[in-house]
Amino acid sequence: MPPLKNWGVDITDVDENGNPRYKHDGTKLKKTIRMRDGILPDGTPQSLYFPDSHQNAGLFKGMAVILEERGYTQCSDFRDGCAQANQADCCCRRMLYNEPDFVNVKSRLEEECQARGFLVLFLPKFHCKLNFIEQCWGYSKRIYQKAPPSSKADDLQANVEHALEAVPLHTMRRFANRAERFMDAYLHGLDGKQAAWAGKKYKGHRVLPPGWRKDFMDNKVTRYDGTMRF
Repeated sequence: MPPLKNWGVDITDVDENGNPRYKHDGTKLKKTIRMRDGILPDGTPQSLYFPDSHQNAGLFKGMAVILEERGYTQCSDFRDGCAQANQADCCCRRMLYNEPDFVNVKSRLEEECQARGFLVLFLPKFHCKLNFIEQCWGYSKRIYQKAPPSSKADDLQANVEHALEAVPLHTMRRFANRAERFMDAYLHGLDGKQAAWAGKKYKGHRVLPPGWRKDFMDNKVTRYDGTMRF
C-alpha cells in the first residue's frame, strides 16, 4: 500500500546570493526538500524514500518500512504513535526516534558552526541567570540608551552595532562564570534565593566550594519558604 503522504522539510527558498525569495504578497517563498539519508546498523546510508525502480518511486517509505530495513520484524502491526511512557518499542515512532542516527542528529546550526570551527552551546532561552547571553544583551542595552535620539534607520542600526560591540570580552567571561555558579547551585538543590546568595558569596568560583553547606548554616541562608533545606 503506497504511503499516504510524501514527507519532506519546508525551507525558505533563496537566490544565488543566499537572499530569501518572496511571493507577490510579501511572504517568503518556501520549498520542500527531502529528508537526508539515515544510517543502517552496518554504517551504510539508508534512503528514506523509495528508489526510482520502485512502483512508489520518490515517495516516503514510511516508518514501518524504514525500521524493517534495519532488521525489525514486528513493525507492520505497530501504530505510528502512542503515549506510553518509558517504553522504547511501543510504536514505530518511538522505535525510530530511539535509533542512534536519529538521536544523535545535529541541527543545521550546529553543522554550519562546526564547519567553521565554532562550538555551539545551547542554554535555556531568555533565562537571565543561566544564559549569560541575556546578561550581555542587558549590558548592550544600557550602552544603547546613551546614544543620541534619532529616527534614521542608518543611525539606529549603527547604534545597535556599537552597543553590541561595546561589551568587553572580560565582562562576557564574568557573566559566563556567574551563570555557571547559578547552574551549579541549582544542581545542588538550592532555590533562587539561595543561589543568588551563593553567587555573591563565591564570586571567585565557578562552582560551589566544598564548605558551602557550613557557610549557609552559619549565615542562616533560608529558602523562599523560610526553611534551610539543601
